[in-house]
Amino acid sequence: MIMLKTPTIIVNYKTYGASIGEDGLELTRMIEKESEENWAVCPQAPDIRMNAENSNIPVLAQHVDAIEPGSHTGHDLLETMVDAGAQGVLINHSEKRLKLSDIEKIVDRCEEEDLTTIICANNPEVASSAAALKPDFVAYEPPQLIGGDISVSTAKPEVVREAVKKVKAVDEDVEVLCGAGVKDGEDVEAALSLGTKGVLLASGLVKADDKKKVIKDLEDGI
Repeated sequence: MIMLKTPTIIVNYKTYGASIGEDGLELTRMIEKESEENWAVCPQAPDIRMNAENSNIPVLAQHVDAIEPGSHTGHDLLETMVDAGAQGVLINHSEKRLKLSDIEKIVDRCEEEDLTTIICANNPEVASSAAALKPDFVAYEPPQLIGGDISVSTAKPEVVREAVKKVKAVDEDVEVLCGAGVKDGEDVEAALSLGTKGVLLASGLVKADDKKKVIKDLEDGI
C-alpha cells in the first residue's frame, strides 16, 4: 500500500465539468508540477487510469461498492479500480452515503488489496463509529458547509477538535482529515492546528479561475 504522507491535501474532482478527462489530467499535472507538499487526487472512475499512468500523484477512487466480482451491473468494483491504478478509496462521502455494514465490508476489502481508506463522516459521533472500523483516515465534513465559502475549521473549530478527540479515543492510529469549504492556506493552517493531518477539498481548487495561485496558497498553509 502507498500510504498517503501527511500533512496531505486531497482534491476530490467530483463530477465537475472542469475535471473531466483531459481537463482533469491537466489539473493533476499542474498540481504535480507546482506543488512541494503531499497531494492526492480523486478523479471520476473512467479517468483513474489516465491520471494514474500520467502522473506520480496518488490517485484515489471516489467510491466503490460493497460487492465481489460477479453479476453487479452498474456497480463500481474494487478490483476494477485497482486495475486502473487507484491507490485508495473515499468511502461514505456525504454525496454517496452508505450503510455501516457496507462501509465495513469495503474497508475490509480495501485492506485485502492494500488500498488506503478514507471514511467520510458528517459529525463527531459518526467519526467515532468510523474509527472503530480501522480505516487509515476519517475525513470530517459537515454536509451543510460542503461547496460553500466557509471552512469548517473556521466556522466550527470546536467541532473539529471534538471529532479528532473522539477518533483518537477509539483508535490512536487513525488520522483525521478536515473537509467542507476548504479554499485557501488559512483554512489548511487552521485545520492542522486543530489536530488534523490534512484537508479534503473540491470546488475551492477545481472551479478556481487561477488554479496555480490556489495550489500555492493551499501549500502555504502547511
